[in-house]
Amino acid sequence: MNAHAFYGSNTVRTEKDTEYDVFARVTRMLRQAARDGDTVASIQAVHKNTELWNILASDLSHSDNALPDEVKAGLISLALFSVRHGHSVMNGTATVDALIDVNMSVMKGLRGEVAA
Repeated sequence: MNAHAFYGSNTVRTEKDTEYDVFARVTRMLRQAARDGDTVASIQAVHKNTELWNILASDLSHSDNALPDEVKAGLISLALFSVRHGHSVMNGTATVDALIDVNMSVMKGLRGEVAA
C-alpha cells in the first residue's frame, strides 16, 4: 500500500509496519469519534477510512502486487464493504463499529495474529 503518500512517513520501516500504523491511526480516529459522539469527527474519520481503503484497493489491483489472488480478492471485498458501510455511517443509518472490526482484523493479519 502507498501508506507513505497517505501519511508522509520518512521513518525506515517495513511496509507491513507502515500499513499497520495507518490502520491504527484511522481506527483510533473512528473509535474516538464514536466515544465522543461527535458527528463531524465521525464523518472525518469515515472519510479517512474510505481514503485508506481506496488506496489499498488501488494497490491491490496493480499487476505487480505480489499477494496471492485469493488474499487480494478478500481484501478488495473488505474495501468495497468498508466504503459502502462508511456511506451508511455518514448518512446516519449505521455506526462505525463494523469499520473498526474490519480494520482490527486487518491489523491482526498484518501482525501475523490471524489471517486477514
